[in-house]
Amino acid sequence: MSTPTLLKDQAEKAAPLRPTMRQRLRPTFNGWLMAPGILLLGVLSLFPLVTLIAMSFSRVRLLGGVRLEWVGLNNWARALGDPDLWQGWLLTIVYFIVTLGVEMVLGLSIAILLSKITRGQGPMMVLVLLPMFVAPSIVGLVGRYLTDPTFGLYASIMQRLGFSEDILGNPATAFAAVTLMDVWEWTPLIVLISLAGLSGVNPSMIEAASLDGAGQWKMLRHIILPSITGILLVALLIRSMDAVRYFDIITVTTNGGPADSTKIVPLRLYEAGFRFFDLGYAAVIGLMMLVLTIVIARLFVRMLSGKGKTS
Repeated sequence: MSTPTLLKDQAEKAAPLRPTMRQRLRPTFNGWLMAPGILLLGVLSLFPLVTLIAMSFSRVRLLGGVRLEWVGLNNWARALGDPDLWQGWLLTIVYFIVTLGVEMVLGLSIAILLSKITRGQGPMMVLVLLPMFVAPSIVGLVGRYLTDPTFGLYASIMQRLGFSEDILGNPATAFAAVTLMDVWEWTPLIVLISLAGLSGVNPSMIEAASLDGAGQWKMLRHIILPSITGILLVALLIRSMDAVRYFDIITVTTNGGPADSTKIVPLRLYEAGFRFFDLGYAAVIGLMMLVLTIVIARLFVRMLSGKGKTS
């Protein structure tokens, strides 16, 4: 074989293969196949949002068909100047901080304890995760039963400790009770996510730290927590989205009482829209909740992005 022919063959072998016409058109064809589904999803998402924004600037008439009467910023002015709504926002923020803080501490602690169990871990996991699979309304009914001042187990324990009042009838204890019910139900989710993160921690690092004489607290602070920070942020994001919409347990137990001590913003939204049929005002509250949810989601996504860049 001549030298030019040999060099030509080697050049053809070394050159990257050009994609065929079918390979070039395949991504475009797949994109067009997905276009109707994406368009439908966009319409189903944007149409309710646009309608909600229009309702927030209108008075919604229901008799004789749904009609929107333009009222400008009246609904927004009412919402921003309503002291009861601001009290609901305060209760919502307090509930948000308390539940997330307690659930994260308890969930991570239980996950670390479970990760150290070598025998019987399966049955223990079933018992720990069981509350997560119960419907929130059922959790509320069980909590209402247990705190009943006549025959409730928790009420009986509190009475022996010197607290004779109705747990759900006192403003302070009612808020604490409904908060702890939510903690009882959703701490297992944090346990499950934390266990997934703990399984990815490098065991050689923990072994090396223990050989160097590091205590449990130092290993937790300098090895375990930095290794699972991203997983914990995901858990916080998931729970935050749900905590903002907390509704079921309070509705079943106290329905916002006593004296509006547990009437957080989702309950006020429900009352405005489905009890008083003030749909324009309810739309404003819904948009305020949507903005809060977006802000929280963006905050955690930014924290996750920063964690990904530093790791």
